[in-house]
Formats: sequence, C-alpha cells, structure tokens
Amino acid sequence: MAVSYLVALFCASAGKNGEELGSDEEQIILFVYLLYDVTNNKVVALQQHYVKPQPNELSETVLTEECKTETGLDENMIKNGQPLDHVLEEFDRFLYSKGVHPDHGGKSFCFVSDGPNHIRQCFHPETCNKNINLPAYFNKYYDLRKEFKKYYKTDVIKNIKAMLDYLGLEGDQSVEYGVRQCQEMASIVHRLINDGHVFGESDIVSERLEPGICSKNEFVDDNSVVRARGLPWQSSDQDIARFFKGLNISKGGVALCLSPQGRRNGEALVRFESEEHRDLAIRRHKHHIGQRYIEVYKATGKDFINVAGGSNTEAQAFLSRGGQVIIRMRGLPFTATTQQVLDFFSRDPNQCIVLDGEDGILFVHYPDGRSTGDAFVLFASEEEANKALKKHRDIMGTRYIELFKSTTAEVQQVLNRSMDPRNPEQPADSQLSPLIAQIPQQTTLPMLPQNFITSGTRRDCVRLRNLPTGAQVTDILTFLGEYSQFIVYQGVHMVYTSQGEASGEAFIQMESEEAAVLTSINRHRRQMIFANKKRIIDVIPCSGDDMSLVLTNGMPMTAALPPAVAPMIQRQLIPTAVSPPTMIPTSSIASLPYQMPQPAPMQAFQHHPAMTHIPAQRPAYFPPILYW
Repeated sequence: MAVSYLVALFCASAGKNGEELGSDEEQIILFVYLLYDVTNNKVVALQQHYVKPQPNELSETVLTEECKTETGLDENMIKNGQPLDHVLEEFDRFLYSKGVHPDHGGKSFCFVSDGPNHIRQCFHPETCNKNINLPAYFNKYYDLRKEFKKYYKTDVIKNIKAMLDYLGLEGDQSVEYGVRQCQEMASIVHRLINDGHVFGESDIVSERLEPGICSKNEFVDDNSVVRARGLPWQSSDQDIARFFKGLNISKGGVALCLSPQGRRNGEALVRFESEEHRDLAIRRHKHHIGQRYIEVYKATGKDFINVAGGSNTEAQAFLSRGGQVIIRMRGLPFTATTQQVLDFFSRDPNQCIVLDGEDGILFVHYPDGRSTGDAFVLFASEEEANKALKKHRDIMGTRYIELFKSTTAEVQQVLNRSMDPRNPEQPADSQLSPLIAQIPQQTTLPMLPQNFITSGTRRDCVRLRNLPTGAQVTDILTFLGEYSQFIVYQGVHMVYTSQGEASGEAFIQMESEEAAVLTSINRHRRQMIFANKKRIIDVIPCSGDDMSLVLTNGMPMTAALPPAVAPMIQRQLIPTAVSPPTMIPTSSIASLPYQMPQPAPMQAFQHHPAMTHIPAQRPAYFPPILYW
C-alpha cells in the first residue's frame, strides 16, 4: 500500500460549517484527528482539541448562532481552549509519540478528510493569515469522497451521511460532533479497505506560486479562471497567491491587470489547475487582504490570454531563463545601458547580483526603438530580490528609480503594449493628421465617448474638491482608504481645465448611494498628505446629473444656439453631419481655449424664429476627463 497510516482530519469554524466551511473567513474552533492503521485495518487513537480564536474587536461572542446549532459546542469551552499554533504543536507531538512523524523516521502517513474544505479552505488560509508555519505533511491528503466514488463508481455522494447510507452503516449519535465525524470516516475507510480499495495517489497542495510563460496561442479552460477585484495597487503576484493559499494556481497563473497608463489597476486574473479549485476560489469572494475585501468572479480563458498571453520572442527568451523573481524598474534615463543597470544593483549598500548579468535585463522600447524608461531584471532568489528592492528610489544619474516586484504576465503586458502601433504614447508625427485642423493634436490621453459621463438622479457619486495639483488616481485611492473598495470599474474621473491643467477636482462613481454617503461621512474634510504637505479635501455626495452638469459647465449636449446678444462666453461649437455619438478627444482639447463667437446680426435670427435649420446633434467640447 502507498501509506501505512491514515489520519482522519476534521475541523469546525466559528461560523459556517458543512459544505460552506471556510467561505466566511471564520476561525477554526475545533480540531479532531483519528490515527488509523491501514496495515491492520484498525483505529489506533483519537484526540480532540478546542481552539481559541484570536479576539474580535467588533464582537464579544466567539461562536455564531449557526455554529452553535450545527455543532452543539459551548462558547465557554472554546474560550478556554488553546491558540491554533499550540494545538498544531500538540498534534506534531502526537505523531512523534505514535511513531509516524515523517521528520523523525516514522512510518508514512497521509491525511484523509471529507472533501477539500478542511485542509484547503481552513488550515492553509488561516495559518497563512496568522503567519503560522504549517508543516509540510499538510500539503497532501486523500479526499474521502473522491476515493469512495472512484471505487464504488457512484456520483451521488456529497457527504459522510450519503456514504454511510450507501454502505448501510450507522453513526454513533451519542458522541460529540467532531468525534462522530472522525469515527464515521474511520468506518468508511475500514469498509473500503475490506472491499479491496487501495489508497494510491493523493491530492497535492501547492506550496508556492511557480513562474511560467503563457503564449497567445495557448488554450486556457474557461472553467479555470477567476477575476479578483479590489486588490491593493501595490499587490504582487505572491500576495495574490497568499490570498488563494491552499488552492493550486497554474504556473505563471497570476496576471495583474494594468491601466491604460501602465499602472496596476487593482484587478488580477488568476488561472487555477482545475475547475474544482476555481470553484473553491469563488467561495473566497469578499475575503480580505489587510483591511480590504476582495471580490472574486468567474472569468474566461480568453480574458486571461488577453492579459497574460504574449507572442514577443524577446520577452519569452528573457522569461525562460528561470529567474525566481522579476523586478520592474521605472523612470530610467532613456539612454540607460545594461552596464549602468548592473552598476546600479552592484553598488553598496544592499549590493545584489542580477541573474545572468546583461542577459538578465530586458529594456522596454516603442516600435520605433525609443526607450520607454522601463526595464525588467531577473534575480535568482527572494533574498537577492529583497536586497534589490531596498534600492527603491535610489539615484541613477540625475533620476530616482522606482522598483517593484513584477510577474511574467506583467512583462508580457508591458511588452505587448509598448510594441502596439496604436499605443497612445507614440510621437505626434507618427499619427494621422487631426480631422479638425485648428485643434492641436496631443497624445497623452485617449479618445473617449461622451456617454462615459454617467447620468441619473441617484446620488451614488462623490465629488472631491481642493485636491493637490499633482494628485494622481493612486493618491485618491490612498486618501479614500478602505472606502475605495466601493468604487465601480473605471469610476475615478480626474477633471482638467481646457488648458490641460488639473482643476483640483475629481468625481468618483460608487457602487451605491449608501457607499457614497458612507464615504462622504468618513472622509469629508479629512487631510490628504501630498508632497509632505497636508491638504483638507471636501468629499460631497452627488448624482450623475450633478456630475455631468459640472463636467459640461451646464451646457446640454443638444442645446440650440443662444441669441447673439446674450452677454456670455461660450465654448466653440463646430457643426457636423456625422450622426453617430460624438467622441471627445480629451487628449486634444487640453490646449483649446474658450473663444467668443462672432456676434451675428439680429436680423438673421428674426427670419428664422424656430431655427429649424440647426442640426439636431451638435458636438460639444468639455473639460478633459482622465478615466481610471
């Protein structure tokens, strides 16, 4: 047989149990294990531990009513229990005393559990969050349901009770909840072994995220991908792997999404090894990284390929060198060389070695060969990479250099974008001439449709005023803190003047009116620290119509021409015969000044009181808006 002993493992949480165990982030409060001798087909020992969870500042109670009803546990028992790390140490000593500890010459053993939740959704995530070093023997187990289905060729098994009913066995209802679960698993194991079943290959839990390369032509199963949203912008692929600890992510299976400006936008696509792991990942919807809850949704293989896939041979040759960690450098001088990069990392303090020397450095260029100021650097170990990251904002020449941990998918994304001829950062002389000659063409912002400006009377937006001139989207997200998790996709609108200068205002679209009110109550008149200076920020709830009114300066999109004698300054209106929705060239308007139209004679309006000759649709130019 593959193993000499099995350990039937069972745990219960302070919240949901059964099929939903681990879906609510509640802590483990009960740990029961039973040692089973496979050779002699008998039970050796059984132990039960009450686990004291870490205190919750928001609630004095430990167990939910749902937990009490399901398990029959008493709250005082749990409060008098031991912390999880002490219980795991006690389990380790138990294995040693029974002669089955793998690190002390013991006989081989493997866990067996009723489904994957106990190990994958409870022990691995919780010990990771509490920085407890979980022994390596927790990285393999037998799923009793799978073993049962494999041997008896049945698909109707969903829990222990179903297995007992199938075999015609009965459980002992007189013992405690957790003890009964382990005893029933032992009865099923006993029957399986008697009937001739052999416990062969076990399920494996991946210890860490492995690097890998994804090509544009690779097939990715639609049932293996999720989209994680609301991530802290500084999150790395390893941080996301920690969030999904216990689930097996494919090699190179974390793709951090980038904004049009090339910065991380708080989303990631994650590819798992199987549909089972994808489904378990969905159950971690609204689990937390720090103080932020993370939304987890189903995604498609095409979504993952669009972000992580690449066909750049230079990038694939770079990534295939097998570096353990990739560091992204940003802000390099455009004339920087590989030798200068090597010198940057080799100088004291925090001297570190780049993997493969010059071959371990990849500069990012535009199609015309110009440098973007970015580069990727390979390091052989986490230790070397951590020393390299301490050089963040060190000087090269006259410029400070930003350093971030990166991923294979980010390398592919950045290379794909830089080599895309539609890249908005191309020089002006390489683009088509503007349709309207008097509007100078700029290339810093993309063309955006007017319907991106929201509308409606629901007060589900907030207006930020008195922002520092140089504030960026990331500064706003930092200022909003935990309330930034309520922002809708592309819901941050930075408002600029007609001269392309920051207006000091921004509009934020929130998930709901409640989210907007909550954000305003908690962040209004709070300080934003920017460039070592403090600024008081107004945070005011508003509606989509209010937002549109401010952005359009009160001018409706289809307004008729006002009388020529009206003493007001208008934005220039340019007639058009094109019927589709007008596109706002936000990048082109930045230098367009307001102009006073030439007054027309009064008689011209007297002959046409209805003004029926004016086209129904007119393009209107608004202050440029940078969308995130």
